[in-house]
Amino acid sequence: MTEHTPAGHPKIPSPQVGVLLVNLGTPPSLQVSAIRRYLDEFLSDRRVVELPPLLWQPILKGIILNTRPPKTAKAYAKVWDRARDLSPLAAFTMDQCQALAARLPGVAVDWAMRYGQPSIAARLAALMDAGCRRILLAPLYPQYSAATTATVVDAAGRTLAGLRWQPALRTLPPYYDDPAHIAALAASVRTHLAGLAWTPDVLVASFHGMPRRTLDLGDPYHCQCQKTGRLLREALGWPAERFRVTFQSRFGPAAWLQPYTDKTLEALPGEGAKAVAVVSPGFAVDCIETLEEIAIAGAETFHAAGGAHYTYIPCLNATETGMAMLETLVRRELSGWM
Repeated sequence: MTEHTPAGHPKIPSPQVGVLLVNLGTPPSLQVSAIRRYLDEFLSDRRVVELPPLLWQPILKGIILNTRPPKTAKAYAKVWDRARDLSPLAAFTMDQCQALAARLPGVAVDWAMRYGQPSIAARLAALMDAGCRRILLAPLYPQYSAATTATVVDAAGRTLAGLRWQPALRTLPPYYDDPAHIAALAASVRTHLAGLAWTPDVLVASFHGMPRRTLDLGDPYHCQCQKTGRLLREALGWPAERFRVTFQSRFGPAAWLQPYTDKTLEALPGEGAKAVAVVSPGFAVDCIETLEEIAIAGAETFHAAGGAHYTYIPCLNATETGMAMLETLVRRELSGWM
């Protein structure tokens, strides 16, 4: 339905509501050149690497983009969704988009990547072309960081800055301590552990790492990860001595948030923990950091150190539990619009 307009003027679509799910980003293929372009865009964001460009860009262009892409391509090859020719991050985010759209009749639901394709600018434009004048921007990061959530808002802001007719925009807040999120995580962990023939000695909650200096500069990410871990442990009724919060995916020589996941997995068998389960409560969907780094490399590290039993608990992804949680969060933020 369109509004009536004077003769000779284009009809204006009636206001509609849209939701744009946004995740970090992904290369479009396993080609080293494609991965190099993706890493260049990602690591050139000054919120991601907070170093002066005159210092950082020669290192990025001269060393990292010449050495890291082949290694990254090999890691992606272990977990690539070959049936759909998509990275796990893109495949699971697409699944979430389709599942959420089915739960929100009358709402236009789309998805985008902060780095790579489909871009935030392109999908915001598509939602507006579809008649959406009220859009919920939903960064799929449970915990807030300037290097993640803020970059999504930055990109959306740059897009709006170029528009004459801007939509009304809301942003999904971080949901690190939201009861719906904690309940969904706890249900997922319980279901997975119930299917094991053994009981973990230790449950590790592994979050993506950030440079230590981000905490010193006032980023709340570390504190929010710790709270997610504590609330999850309490919801599970898990004793503190058998629960660890760790940080993975560190890069470069600088100090990152600790304790490190890989070092923890290496040390646990020597501490008497021969059976370990790992969950990743900082990731909305599974990706290379969870499927390759934790499920594959983490198991190798743990077993090489003398561990006997190891399991990775998948992210919420587009499961019934995960989508019920995401629907709850989105409907709350759409209050007054639907």
